Amino acid sequence: MLIQVAMTTRRRFLRVGLAGSAAAVLARSFAQERSAPLAPISSGTGPVIISTWDHGLPASVKALEVLGAGGSVLDAVEQGVMLVESDMSNRSVGLGGLPDRDGHVTLDACIQDHDCHAGSVAFLEHFEHPISIARAVMERTPHVMLVGEGAAQWALANGFNKRLVDIPEVTERWKQWLRTSDYTPGVNSENAPAGRGDALDHDTIGMLALDAEGRMAGSCTTSGLAFKVHGRVGDSPIIGAGLFVDGEVGGACATGTGELVMRTAGSHTVVELMRQGIGPQEACRQAVDRILRKHPGLVGQQVGFLALRKDGACGGHAIYNGFTYAHITADLQQMVDASYVRKWE
Repeated sequence: MLIQVAMTTRRRFLRVGLAGSAAAVLARSFAQERSAPLAPISSGTGPVIISTWDHGLPASVKALEVLGAGGSVLDAVEQGVMLVESDMSNRSVGLGGLPDRDGHVTLDACIQDHDCHAGSVAFLEHFEHPISIARAVMERTPHVMLVGEGAAQWALANGFNKRLVDIPEVTERWKQWLRTSDYTPGVNSENAPAGRGDALDHDTIGMLALDAEGRMAGSCTTSGLAFKVHGRVGDSPIIGAGLFVDGEVGGACATGTGELVMRTAGSHTVVELMRQGIGPQEACRQAVDRILRKHPGLVGQQVGFLALRKDGACGGHAIYNGFTYAHITADLQQMVDASYVRKWE
């Protein structure tokens, strides 16, 4: 952490109210389980782009611009999330993310195309755009995943440069955490106010896109769970967990506590449910329900899934309220409050 980077102001956007006000996530009591009305479903030809959390809206707008300029759908999902990776005010994605318990900011990312080709990197330090390195792994090697120092060496040898940053807020939050070393994942920390101390930032950006020709791609990138054990890797770079795309069917991505997603191969589960004829919204709901069945007594940890079917139909569902996602088409830009199982307030 050597070069001071100017902090950028994160944009906030009007969202569509479907599961109640997002302000409800700011309180901390657990209320009776219930389901919200279903999120809106779109269908038809592309382009359609969906992505997780509020930071997904500017990322999706960027992806749409890439498609409009003649870029491929793979270009779109790469360059869309790059926008978030470069936002040094984001504490759960990119070099601005919160560190692990040893003070290291380690990054994970993956990308997958219409034909299931995939690339991934994990436990990577000091590179601004791990998503681009993941794409290069897919296109330049016979492998799917590179990790740690080996991934860094390969990236340097293939034209990627390190960027060292110093963000005083991040350093201070780490020092404050060291006083207690409390290690409890929270709910919807991406949408929590700055400085909130009761939840650890652990949210990612996942993006799914369909172009006008019906080709699909997806991407996922994160700095992972704040103050995690050094060496921990979550679901985000794992094909089938944090992201899965099969252009014959559709794609899915996940956000929240990665361990819960990994144990059930969550995104793959959603796509396979769609392959059986289940709609994207219901597929997300069933994947969430499976996690809850496998983890009886689970309280206070969020998982959300997004799904995009090959005909443009989409949906999202989460354990708790407060999971938002961007939904973009050629003539629509909106934030959606995903449906959910439980109310957190």
